[in-house]
Amino acid sequence: MSVDIDAGPKVMGDDGEFHAVDDAVDLSGTPIEAWFALALFWALAGVVSVQFVTRYVFNDSASWTEEIARYLLIGTVFVGAAIGVAKNNHIQVDLLYRYLPPGIAHGLSRAVDLLRAAFFAAMTVLTVLMMQKMGNYQMTIIDLPMNIVYGVCLFGFAAMAVRSLWVLKVHWQRGYSVLERPESQMTDR
Repeated sequence: MSVDIDAGPKVMGDDGEFHAVDDAVDLSGTPIEAWFALALFWALAGVVSVQFVTRYVFNDSASWTEEIARYLLIGTVFVGAAIGVAKNNHIQVDLLYRYLPPGIAHGLSRAVDLLRAAFFAAMTVLTVLMMQKMGNYQMTIIDLPMNIVYGVCLFGFAAMAVRSLWVLKVHWQRGYSVLERPESQMTDR
């Protein structure tokens, strides 16, 4: 079997130069929580860079960097998890659905959607209650309230709750979920 190496797109021009054209980047569909997660990630990268420089270049580690990096990582995870909920690509076991009768699989997938939305709504409420109990508890090294960190977690849980309701609505409208048809995606409607 011979392979024609010239069958693909031509990237090397007759002038011997590389000619590749990228597709246009469209960020219009990027949700607000994705931008927030990106900002947290870059803040984390900046703090870790400061930590690296102070520790290994100046041999005098800034004590605040480890604590702030930890909190930024927590924020990145909680806010970034909302993106996973919106794309409906969290870890799931769909093997069971292949062997269940279609009616039971459909009912079970609806129950999963409802339980996911209820869980994130409950976590949002519990985070608010915890923040109220924390009061004016301060961070260990930085003299800032811990509720800043929990507020970011609250934003993540609230975004996950809203996105899970949106996913539930999409599944309800199209009549099936990704659990029933693993080959489908959230962009398929």
